[in-house]
Amino acid sequence: MNKIEQLAQELINWCGEQDNPGTKETHKRFYKAWEFMTSGCRTDIVSLFTTFEKGDYDQMVLLKNIELYSMCEHHLLPFIGKAHVAYIPGTKIVGISKLARLVDAYSRRLQIQERIGEQVTQALMDYLQPVGAACIIEAQHLCMQMRGVKKQNSVMQTSSLKGVFLQQNERGVAARNELMLMIK
Repeated sequence: MNKIEQLAQELINWCGEQDNPGTKETHKRFYKAWEFMTSGCRTDIVSLFTTFEKGDYDQMVLLKNIELYSMCEHHLLPFIGKAHVAYIPGTKIVGISKLARLVDAYSRRLQIQERIGEQVTQALMDYLQPVGAACIIEAQHLCMQMRGVKKQNSVMQTSSLKGVFLQQNERGVAARNELMLMIK
């Protein structure tokens, strides 16, 4: 067994389930699951940015309802939701699947929801150089639903806005309003 499998087996033993036939291979499944759930730590973010010239297109690009699964860094419990990622092109556009892959790269690690949005928008600004970038996330946190305050219907919403989306002028207000209408 590798170290992670050993830790899983110790947890199974601690729970008193070592004689349960159903847990015989759990340590191996645990290792594979955690390897996948933290795979974002091993993703090369730069490789996600296959870009193309934007041509005449200068309007908002939005990919909404991107499924998001992450692990709370405070409790090691999942939070699950969706992300809406938007940008207004500068000189380049990116393959649309790359936006979903970017969300996966930052959510598949020990995380907090606020940081995922910030990392997504900052990566867009750094590598795509758009006029603006936005990431709105809605998620349910099992660390809050299963334990603690036990609020099963609570949904946390966060936003990260960069570039034109933050401007307080007419253009910025129009961009934010368009974004909010598009994600409804």
